[in-house]
Amino acid sequence: MASWPIGLQDPATPAMEHITAFHDMLLYIITGIVIFVTALMLYVMVRFNAKANPVPSTTTHNVMLEVLWTVVPVVILIVIAVPSFKLLFFEARNPEPDMIVRVTGHQWNWEYEYPDFGDVSFTANMLKENEIDASKGQLRLLSTDAPVVLPVNKNIVFEVRSSDVIHAFAVPAFGIKIDAMTGRMNSTWARATKTGTFYGQCSEICGKGHGFMPIEIKVVEQDEFEDWIVAQGGTIPESFRASEDKESEVLEPASSDPVAVDLPVPAEAH
Repeated sequence: MASWPIGLQDPATPAMEHITAFHDMLLYIITGIVIFVTALMLYVMVRFNAKANPVPSTTTHNVMLEVLWTVVPVVILIVIAVPSFKLLFFEARNPEPDMIVRVTGHQWNWEYEYPDFGDVSFTANMLKENEIDASKGQLRLLSTDAPVVLPVNKNIVFEVRSSDVIHAFAVPAFGIKIDAMTGRMNSTWARATKTGTFYGQCSEICGKGHGFMPIEIKVVEQDEFEDWIVAQGGTIPESFRASEDKESEVLEPASSDPVAVDLPVPAEAH
């Protein structure tokens, strides 16, 4: 992918792959409609201009045309709606998770917890200009002092909330964007299919520091992830070790429960 593309980011999860495919399908449909309407306008301008038709037509209706311009748009909308609803359900219903990451938005940083791995939690702040090391691939306004580390090919559920105002946890390459709200936990999921570093931002205007609370996620192999957890003082549950060679299921949701529940208001961050 180019350094400064004008299109979507390269997908890193099944959800983003589906979003990209849906976007591409819509582009074909939209392009066809634009070409058809443009050609129709040009035809009408040439065929029915005043010079070529000194006596205007007195036609009041055409049954066939009226049926076509009613039925064709309905068919197009159905073609768009079916994959659209399938994609919405695919994203909205969480599969059986291999691990959970709790995300709390503050003004203006993100706090992360790994409840499945003992006492692992940290707050990630954006690196300041004088802290950026370009030789390490760190980026202005995107790199943080504590990246989120995740294992590749695992179903990860993000439980997202806020300690103050409304934020939004968004990572374009993962195809996720969800509001972080006080007193309410929203959840979404991702399954990174490749290693690498991926970036996101708060996508809800939340005050003067809104543009300075990036999200940095580093996806690594499971062995490297386990080493990182141990280095953070956490423990690896046997159930997670046992899943190393198991293909994570992403097609069937764990349940039909809503993806949002009411929670007590978290304590204010200091």
